[in-house]
Amino acid sequence: MMTLYSGTTCPFSHRCRIVLYEKGMDFQILDVDLMNKPEDLAVMNPYNRTPVLVERDLILYESNIINEYIDERFPHPQLMPADPVMRARARLILFRMENEIFNHVDILERGKSNTHEKARLYVRENLIQLAPIFVKQKHMLGDEFSMLDVAIAPLLWRLEHYQIEMPKTAAPLLKYAERLFSRQAFIDSMTASEKAMRK
Repeated sequence: MMTLYSGTTCPFSHRCRIVLYEKGMDFQILDVDLMNKPEDLAVMNPYNRTPVLVERDLILYESNIINEYIDERFPHPQLMPADPVMRARARLILFRMENEIFNHVDILERGKSNTHEKARLYVRENLIQLAPIFVKQKHMLGDEFSMLDVAIAPLLWRLEHYQIEMPKTAAPLLKYAERLFSRQAFIDSMTASEKAMRK
């Protein structure tokens, strides 16, 4: 059985929880208090961070790597495109999202408070640029829910928590966010602390 060491408020752990619930398989989630991490976390992950996935002898960390592994091990429903070209494109978009958006989310989660304002601006600007996509399509890659939606959903849930206010022009993005939040797997994936992030 797969075991996920998951930070109770960690947006990167949240991604992995969404994928596990989307797949509807047998797994165990161990909640990790990020202020008081278990000692074995640093043994499993040299960066001493969540999420960490353990399955028999395999130990994985880094949410996108964990999620691709789960997707390949349990192919239904498939969250990465089946076509190699589309899959490569999806990986490229994920890579850009990590660099242009999630590096700043990391600062909001862990950085010093004097760096937060700049990080908020970066996240906001990048999200505003994504908004027009959702005028034409339901999800990041078209009409099908995919790993890209999984990646961004925890951030969209936390906008208020991070004090990021979106302008009216971002309405299509916020409508898209509501679609993601209404998925059963998303609802099931949330911890009590995460549910409390939105009024």
